[in-house]
Amino acid sequence: MPDFGSTLNQHRRSRKWIVGIVALVVLAGAAYWLLGGSPAGRDAGGVFGGRGHGALATAKVPVKVADVATTSIDVVLRAIGTVTAYNTVTVRSRVNGELEKIAFEDGQKVTKGDLLMQIDPRPYQVVLEQALGQQKQNEALLANARRDLQRYQQLYKQNSIAKQQVDTQAALVQQYLGSEISDQANVDSARLQLGFTRITAPISGRLGLRNVDQGNLIATSSTDAGLVVITQTQPISVVFTLPQSQLAQVLAQVRANKKLRVDLYDRGDVNKLATGELMSVDNQIDVATGTVKLKARFANDNDALFPNQFVNVRLHVSTERNATVIPSVALQQGSIGAFVYVVGDGNKAHIQPVVVGTMEDTNVSITKGLHAGQKVVTDGVDRLREGAEVEIVTPEQEAVVAKKAAEAAGKKPGPRTQRGR
Repeated sequence: MPDFGSTLNQHRRSRKWIVGIVALVVLAGAAYWLLGGSPAGRDAGGVFGGRGHGALATAKVPVKVADVATTSIDVVLRAIGTVTAYNTVTVRSRVNGELEKIAFEDGQKVTKGDLLMQIDPRPYQVVLEQALGQQKQNEALLANARRDLQRYQQLYKQNSIAKQQVDTQAALVQQYLGSEISDQANVDSARLQLGFTRITAPISGRLGLRNVDQGNLIATSSTDAGLVVITQTQPISVVFTLPQSQLAQVLAQVRANKKLRVDLYDRGDVNKLATGELMSVDNQIDVATGTVKLKARFANDNDALFPNQFVNVRLHVSTERNATVIPSVALQQGSIGAFVYVVGDGNKAHIQPVVVGTMEDTNVSITKGLHAGQKVVTDGVDRLREGAEVEIVTPEQEAVVAKKAAEAAGKKPGPRTQRGR
């Protein structure tokens, strides 16, 4: 009879050998795929994410390219700023009394001198009339004293009165002259207090929400938030900070009496809100943050800027002439630092380390590593490796492909519907 135990053991040993061989083949294939078949492949894969040799290595990679150009580029410093009112005034009353009239609406724009509120003027009108009456009385006394002085002087010439009487009358005239000046001051003071019952706008700007209602008694000694607040928003200012390392290049332009342009963008740093100019630089650096404050001025004719609004600031310091410029999308970062893919002879892509200079929106200047006339890859970089052969896709070819895709989408049949029998 056959030995079933030995047969079973032979089957188990054969299966273990097969499993071991399959595992070795899988591990060898994985190692070959990850490490690449050559040092160049390993370098490209380890640093830049290449796939090594294989079927993909022989295919042409479609890419878009851009020419390295020599042009001017602006040196722009970026910061985050806060919009602040150019002037802010808290309106308070300078006299006591009942608030008789409110002549504005909340949030209204006003011009300097416009009537805002009216306090009951009657008590101050009474004081003015009293001052005017006293002034008239003293003017009459002065006129009479002067006439008496003239008569006394005439009589003294005729030796009819003593010199002392003439001198006494002259002193009385001087007394009334002093009263005349005092009376005029009292009249002016009363008229001034009466004028304070009309509360007018001290500056042009936009009003906030009023803090008092009509009919309330107003006191000059009140410590509240004032009657209303006016903020001047045309023009308006923006305060922002820069690191102290960037201060030198800003001060160099300011001391040369150059006006530096400042552009403002929204929170997403996409939409441009306004353009103005740098006004001033603070006189000291904040030791806690190592930054310095700067203030810029904007016309704000369209009211796009609002006090306490956060904005992205771009300060244009200078312009770099004859710079080597490439699109910023072509710039890559790896373990070797900044680099680009340059398309050389035979339409092969090569890794080129570069030294980055000034960055401006969609462009960046290169101080070392490139020269005008070279072509750098701007799209399709993720599929490249060192020495890969590329196929340059022109805008015309891309337009044709997009048109064909649109036509194919238009001819695509809709979902089928089941017809009834």
